[in-house]
Amino acid sequence: MKEKIINYRRERAKETFEEAKIMFDNSKLFATVNRIYYAIFYESVALLLTKDLYSSKHSGIRSLFNREFVKAGVVGEKFGDFYNKMFEFRQRGDYEDFVEFNKEDIKTWLEKAEEFIKVIDEIVAKAIEE
Repeated sequence: MKEKIINYRRERAKETFEEAKIMFDNSKLFATVNRIYYAIFYESVALLLTKDLYSSKHSGIRSLFNREFVKAGVVGEKFGDFYNKMFEFRQRGDYEDFVEFNKEDIKTWLEKAEEFIKVIDEIVAKAIEE
């Protein structure tokens, strides 16, 4: 059952990332930021589940990801930094007024998210095999 949930989260990450690209191509910048965040969130949850770790709060998932994988050297610091930034941007975009996002920045975030998902997914795949 654990592997089934992990794979479900991996698939959600990929599907959500595809949604982000569609939103970006249609100039829906707030939706793109939201989907980028959720794509990396789902992939992070899959990774945490390989160690039987989970939190019901987004801040808890982020904290566990940083503690168990970034600080432990399993995942590069750039991925922890990116996750933290996307968490902040998603919060601002969803809950603050008069927020604006730059299309070029979001294009860069899409590229970083694609790398994040690829790298984390490889780690998850290896963990499942073990």
